[in-house]
Amino acid sequence: MELTGKITNILPVQTGIGRSGSEWKKQEIIIQPEAAFSKVICITLWGETIDENIKRGDKISAVIDITSREYQGKWYTTVKAWKINILSASIENEVESSSVKESNDNEDKEVEELFRNDDDEDSGLPF
Repeated sequence: MELTGKITNILPVQTGIGRSGSEWKKQEIIIQPEAAFSKVICITLWGETIDENIKRGDKISAVIDITSREYQGKWYTTVKAWKINILSASIENEVESSSVKESNDNEDKEVEELFRNDDDEDSGLPF
């Protein structure tokens, strides 16, 4: 089954050691599917499917398996992705990083103007 949507949150990577003694790692991402009136979905990435390049706001396509299991009379359902494709990078992240750079450049210019050693009496400083 394939699911397409926008990443709204990326949870931290979790690690552990299984009963067999082998290490495991998983990460959960929350996506908002493109379909009208759809709810957000938590997708679990295991091992090699964890992608360091995905970011909040990215549009992705995920090939998933939906599994349910019973434990002590309660049922638990997992949406596990075994392949993730980034369809388009987050425009918000690109805009955010460029606006942070512009903001830092403007602050640097303001600081330079404050500390410029002008001999003018009208330097704007009160002393």
